[in-house]
Amino acid sequence: MQHLFGTVINVTLIATKDLTVKYGQNIVLKNISLEVQAGEIVTIVGPNGSGKTSLVKTIIGALTPDSGSLHIKKNLRIGYVPQRLNIDHTLPMTVQRFLNLTQVLDNQQCLDALDVAGAPGLLNAQMSNLSGGQFQKVLLARALQGEPEILIMDEATQSLDQAGSADFYKQIETVRDKKGCAVLMISHELHVVMSASDKVICLNGHICCSGAPEAVAIMPEYHNLFGTGTDGTLALYRHNHDHRHDEHVHSAEETP
Repeated sequence: MQHLFGTVINVTLIATKDLTVKYGQNIVLKNISLEVQAGEIVTIVGPNGSGKTSLVKTIIGALTPDSGSLHIKKNLRIGYVPQRLNIDHTLPMTVQRFLNLTQVLDNQQCLDALDVAGAPGLLNAQMSNLSGGQFQKVLLARALQGEPEILIMDEATQSLDQAGSADFYKQIETVRDKKGCAVLMISHELHVVMSASDKVICLNGHICCSGAPEAVAIMPEYHNLFGTGTDGTLALYRHNHDHRHDEHVHSAEETP
C-alpha cells in the first residue's frame, strides 16, 4: 500500500492466478492464487515438502510454471534473504567487506543498513565470529541494499532457536515500518508467525486457507494440516501497529 495525500492506494507487487508447478510429472504446486501488496507482510507457512521453496523459486524466476499466470510489477526491486549462506570461515572478512561484495557502499550506508536490520556496531566484526542471529541480520542488511520494494525470505531463521527466530521476525516488522517495503516470508515455524503479518497463507501443495493470523489459527483447514497441540499453534505477538489487512478468510475446497 502506498499513501498519497492521505489516500491509501493499493499497488500489487506480485500476483499469481491458478499457478501450477511440476517437477516432471509430479505436481508440487496446484492452482496457487495470491497477491502481495506494497507495504504488507505476507507469511506463507506449511510443512516440509509443501512447495514453499518452489513457490519462491517460481516468483524469482528460477522455476517456470506449467500453467496459470505470474505477474510481477515492472522493474520490481527485490531484496532476498536466503535460508543459509556458506562462507569459508578461514577467510578473514569483515561485515563491511561482506556488504561491499555486490555493491560498493560508503561507511555511512553500511552503518545505516546495519542499524535498520537491528545489527548496529557490527561493521568491523569478522563474519566468522558472528552468532547465528547476528549473521542473519547482516544478510538482512545486505538485502536492504538498493532500497527493495519487497523482501523475500525463504526459511531465513532455519538455523536459529525459537528466541532468535522471534527476535528476527520482530525486526522484520521494524524494517517494514522504517523502509515501507513489502515482505514475503516463507516458514514452517508456526511459533514465530507474527500478528504483525497482514496475511498468513497455509500451503500444502495448494492453498488450504488464508487470512489474518488470528483467524487462520482457528480454521479447521489449518488444524487439519498442523494439528491442535502446541506444535500446531500460531503464536500471536502483540504490537501497536494497525493492521492494514482485510479480515476476510479464504478456504480452499480443492485438494492437491
